[in-house]
Amino acid sequence: MPANFLANCARAAALALFLLPYAMSGAAAAKGATAKPVVEVAFVLDTTGSMGPLIEGAKRKIWSIATAIVDANPDAEIRIGLVAYRDIGDEFVTKTFELTADIQDLYANLLELRARGGGDWPESVNEALHVAVTKLSWTQGGEICRIMFLVGDAPPHMDYAQDVKYPDVVRMARERDIVVNAVQAGGARDTERVWREIAQRGNGRYIPIPQDGGHLVVIETPYDIEIIELQGKINGTVIPYGPHRQRSSVEQKTKQVQVAAAPVASEMAGYLSRQNARAGGTQAITGRGDLVADVSSSQQKLSAVKDEELPDNLRSMSTQERQRFIDKQMAERKLLNARMSELVKKRDHFAADRRKASPAKPGDSFDRAVEETLRAQIKR
Repeated sequence: MPANFLANCARAAALALFLLPYAMSGAAAAKGATAKPVVEVAFVLDTTGSMGPLIEGAKRKIWSIATAIVDANPDAEIRIGLVAYRDIGDEFVTKTFELTADIQDLYANLLELRARGGGDWPESVNEALHVAVTKLSWTQGGEICRIMFLVGDAPPHMDYAQDVKYPDVVRMARERDIVVNAVQAGGARDTERVWREIAQRGNGRYIPIPQDGGHLVVIETPYDIEIIELQGKINGTVIPYGPHRQRSSVEQKTKQVQVAAAPVASEMAGYLSRQNARAGGTQAITGRGDLVADVSSSQQKLSAVKDEELPDNLRSMSTQERQRFIDKQMAERKLLNARMSELVKKRDHFAADRRKASPAKPGDSFDRAVEETLRAQIKR
């Protein structure tokens, strides 16, 4: 074999090895360019007796908070989680609701929370923070926005030997690129000292609000009634399927807008409309379990669904008849969603004008404080 041929091969191999890292980084960049950004937000919430009014307010404003996240980054995949905490000796010390894109499921869990327990002044803040940082399924990767809100009125127990203390937990959060904000309900000085330290160590904000969560910003609009009625019609196009538990969950989601107070139901519908637009017009609820959305978006093959996992009216149909029925439901849904999108835009403009006419400071209420902080930190 000619010597110059071997020399050329060696040079080519050396050049390939030299260029390999650049080729790989280019592929990674291309992959990163097409990947969705991710925003994850977790609330670490004191649920002892003194927090009752704030918790009830949070139930009413979860949809406006979720909408603020979407509006801050419309292209992002959004997941929200919750760690509720009390203290040793109470019904529970911590109760975890995993980070999820299924905000309706999180809302249903939030509705079940009641403020109870407490007794002595400090609470299990350290354990709750540790659970949130180490047990929630935060997405790995450098380009993820991870934000936590500690919300409470009492300082941590520093006398529990088994706890990892908050300075160490917040350091762990920093190492995982989780921003930690501290929202203090009420004006207790011992809580303020710790909350300020947590926010400073966590690269977040210290946010003081009234003990009861402050004045909720509830804006009623002329479009609310029609929006709620329209969401009810959209929910009527949903076909629950799958195991019994999944079907039951989907059925409950279709009823949420009907049982919520008008402003809450309207905000819920507004969030669902935004999510539907991001999903290409196929969604009616959050999460899986709607046969119309899952088949139309190719997440589920209709032929793979067992008869016993279908509602009664579809079991007697052939596969072709089922597909035609699903297509009919989707066609109706798209028409309804188009009208919903128009109404939500009008509602948003009306609400924005009202806010400009009577602006409120973020510290006046829990929801405004959280929304303003989210917009700033997601943008950052």
